[in-house]
Amino acid sequence: MREETVQYFTESDDEFTNLLIQIGTKKNVARVLVFVANTEETTAKDIERGTDLRQPEVSLAMKSLLQMGWVKSRDNPTSHRGRPEKIYQLAKPLTEIMEMIEKKKKDEIRKRMVRFKKLEQLID
Repeated sequence: MREETVQYFTESDDEFTNLLIQIGTKKNVARVLVFVANTEETTAKDIERGTDLRQPEVSLAMKSLLQMGWVKSRDNPTSHRGRPEKIYQLAKPLTEIMEMIEKKKKDEIRKRMVRFKKLEQLID
């Protein structure tokens, strides 16, 4: 029998996740990002266990993170039949990811302000 350790969210991880959600990050994406950020490398199964998300939820969140370039993956060929297991890790430092989120949110605010100014002009 093999022994495994399972990582779980701490209170700090939950707070970080909740803040990401409050600024507009999708819940499952935020949970997966925080989990991956706290590991050197991990598998989808580990993410499922540690975040209490189902496989399809982890897959969708991981797809988003891979598309944004925040996470990278590699195949881990196994000795048994079937698909190779994917190993995930952050592709960029968490500080850089946070800077990207901040820039995106600032751009969204600027665009909203432009629309608001247009509305004001229409009223005058």
